[in-house]
Amino acid sequence: QVRLQESGGGLVQAGGSLRLSCTAFGIDFSRYGMGWFRQGPGEDREFVAGIQWSGGLTSYEDSVKGRFTISRDNAKKTVYLQMNSLKPDDTAIYSCARENQVYGTGSRSAVFNFWGQGTQVTVFS
Repeated sequence: QVRLQESGGGLVQAGGSLRLSCTAFGIDFSRYGMGWFRQGPGEDREFVAGIQWSGGLTSYEDSVKGRFTISRDNAKKTVYLQMNSLKPDDTAIYSCARENQVYGTGSRSAVFNFWGQGTQVTVFS
């Protein structure tokens, strides 16, 4: 089945860590930039982090810089989001997405047209 499948979400205390994974099934992965997005309760979806198709370039939303790290393993068709020093404000549904064109940067200005279902992250104080 063609899809992006996220995993790794859960309930964590403030200051803790989680590692999200997003694996591609049935679609080309290694030639595309990838992004992580989140949508909190009552909020619009926002860009969190992106990574170039080769992994050589990454970008982050300001509030997660220094706490979150995006990476990818093209052999495993998986992109990761390591989240440290989590805060209650990080509570959201986190989704991964693939860019709409090959050899992209995965930056916030890119167009993403293939999305996963999302995984819930809840941070309590």
